[in-house]
Amino acid sequence: MSALYEKYGYIPDEQGISRKIEILSKNVENVISPKVLKQCFSFMDITTLRTNDTPESVGKLVAKVNALRTEYPSYPSPASICVYPNFASLVRDRRADPALHVTTVASCFPSAQSFPEVKVRECELAVENGADEVDIVLALNSFLSGDYDSARSEIHQMRQAIDGAAKKAGRPVTLKVILETGLLVSPQRIADASFLAMEEGADFIKTSTGKVDVNATPAAAVVMCECIARFYEKTGRKVGFKAAGGISNAMDAVGYYSIVSSILGAEWIDRSLFRFGVSRLANSILSYVEQKTVTFF
Repeated sequence: MSALYEKYGYIPDEQGISRKIEILSKNVENVISPKVLKQCFSFMDITTLRTNDTPESVGKLVAKVNALRTEYPSYPSPASICVYPNFASLVRDRRADPALHVTTVASCFPSAQSFPEVKVRECELAVENGADEVDIVLALNSFLSGDYDSARSEIHQMRQAIDGAAKKAGRPVTLKVILETGLLVSPQRIADASFLAMEEGADFIKTSTGKVDVNATPAAAVVMCECIARFYEKTGRKVGFKAAGGISNAMDAVGYYSIVSSILGAEWIDRSLFRFGVSRLANSILSYVEQKTVTFF
């Protein structure tokens, strides 16, 4: 099969990617500001995906997010709270503001190693229980073996299931596809995975689960954003970008902000097209802006 990135006239330039990252990194100090950091704050999917999550621990996280407006009134709300799908209804029922989305992982996160029927049903259940956004994982067992058709089929089936459940619920539901770029390794594979996911209906493409050795990297982000730009040029459809895994401090956030703004432009600097999947970043941003150590979360 010919490479998908060739179909879109995009050849990843590894030297060019490195140069771009170097230039943007040198300029981060000129970009970082309370205004930019508060924008980044609004792009966060505040995430808890621990084996020992309980209704009590997830409830405490929701309560913390609900209290933000009182404790830090000058900050915007995060975009969503991201949890395992069995906690979707808890977040839905306890969030103070419906504008705070319920995000769940699905498709047998993080490995996606199960039957397609199981993955599809999990997506339906996530929506039925309140998910506004569903983050699924690319079937690497198919993709890495060169079986792109099976990888496509799984995304397509889950997209259809999510849309069907969303229609019954009377609300739109966003689909994010996690590429697990640290396991794809090469820019060419990352580009192929990006285009494949977008062709099958991804509203966002996302770097990582946060559960492998290498998660979000600037290099992967550049490739993904360049693919999004080329896909938009060819199709007219805007797809969002989500960086997740290992993004723990304010400088990291501004680094990814710089990548997105430089490649995709100001239209993508919005929670509808740009997200961070985070567990620790919120405290770092609060600490940087407030100029003191903050451990709110």
